[in-house]
Amino acid sequence: MSQTRAFSGTALFRTSTFRIAVLYLVLFAVSALALLGFVYATTAGFMSRQTDETIQAEITGLAEQYRRWGLVGLTRVVIERSRNQRHSLYLLAEQSGNPLAGNLDAWPDVTPNEEGWVNFTYERPMGGETEDRAARARTFVLRGGLQLLVGRDVAERHELDSLLRASLAWAGGITICLGLLGGILMSRNALRRIEAINRASRDIMAGDLSRRVPLSGSGDELDRLAENLNAMLAQIEELMTAMREVTDNIAHDLRSPLSRLRSRLEVTLMEPPSVEAYGDALRSTIEDAEQLLATFNALLDIARAEAGAERQAMTRLDLALLVHDVADLYGPVAEDEGKRLVVVADGAVEVRGNRHLLSQALANLIDNAVKYSPTGGIVSIAVHATDGGAELIVTDTGPGIPAAERERVFDRFVRLEASRHTPGSGLGLSLVRAVVRLHRATMTLEDAAPGLRVRVVFPDEA
Repeated sequence: MSQTRAFSGTALFRTSTFRIAVLYLVLFAVSALALLGFVYATTAGFMSRQTDETIQAEITGLAEQYRRWGLVGLTRVVIERSRNQRHSLYLLAEQSGNPLAGNLDAWPDVTPNEEGWVNFTYERPMGGETEDRAARARTFVLRGGLQLLVGRDVAERHELDSLLRASLAWAGGITICLGLLGGILMSRNALRRIEAINRASRDIMAGDLSRRVPLSGSGDELDRLAENLNAMLAQIEELMTAMREVTDNIAHDLRSPLSRLRSRLEVTLMEPPSVEAYGDALRSTIEDAEQLLATFNALLDIARAEAGAERQAMTRLDLALLVHDVADLYGPVAEDEGKRLVVVADGAVEVRGNRHLLSQALANLIDNAVKYSPTGGIVSIAVHATDGGAELIVTDTGPGIPAAERERVFDRFVRLEASRHTPGSGLGLSLVRAVVRLHRATMTLEDAAPGLRVRVVFPDEA
């Protein structure tokens, strides 16, 4: 229904594509007509000048004969040329107009201009009949009142001139018709592809986030627009899916601590009043509330990083100095647990980033490495500059992560079986991945045999 409406005549003529096509048609038609008009004017002017020059050459020859032989010689030459010339016209007449010699029957009833040029029609016998022919001539008054006319038959030139004008008219008409036809075809093709985008948009607005804009395969600007729209839709679908997963995970993972918190308070109130029992219940409640707040804060940090809102706060910073600062905070913690924290950094390593988010991501990586390394284990943090940016590597000596689980651990609230009995919310690596993506960096999990190696590579423009 919408496609039929989109392809209707009035809708087609209202499209910007058709208007642009008509505008280009007008510009092309004006340019073509101007060029053809110039060619016509040049051709017609050339033929007119050629006719006048031919007449002038005839006049020059007759004037020479008149000077040498007088009126008798002029009359003889006019008679001879009148017999032999088909397109040249001659007439020697008395002052009254009576012809004396030449191939015209009468003096034309026209008034010459200041230079003596006249345009007239005359009758010429053709196959037993007479026809009117166009002519152009120049007139002179000789001694004794005699008049001389020398001219040319220009009927063929007029026919050619009419043919040129008709050709110009046909060329202009064909140009306009072909331009309009091309504009309609171009508009229908563009409108068909735009309507495909509109249909996909309507399906998406109706809730089908898996819908994509079809590509024609031409690689033109509409295809590039469709590719960008599809990439945007894929990202929106991914974000919406992640939002639904977060909602489900929050409902599942936070329901238990909230229920446990409420049950503890209800049980405390049911027991005989005791300052010591109330204090224990309040302390446990505060610990659970702090854990819930930490979970929500982590979710907010992930959301801000994924939305790109913190990209405006990025500046050039020394990644090596940042690593040292975070390592100084976790060094005593690692020593208390019988583990060792080692930092390897070769001078200053500059990247463009958000200091607060990078500190959080690095703290999560170090915290996980220290948490899962055994007593006596070593956690190594290396940072160095590369040709295109910087590289950060965090290595531990813990149990590592199976290759099949290395992609799943980045999802929110995902905790592997080996980490079920350690404190945490399952959001640490999710936050790290969000921060890494915000900085347009890449992160890979590798086997350190034993242990896990986390490699983060920052591009030069990060």
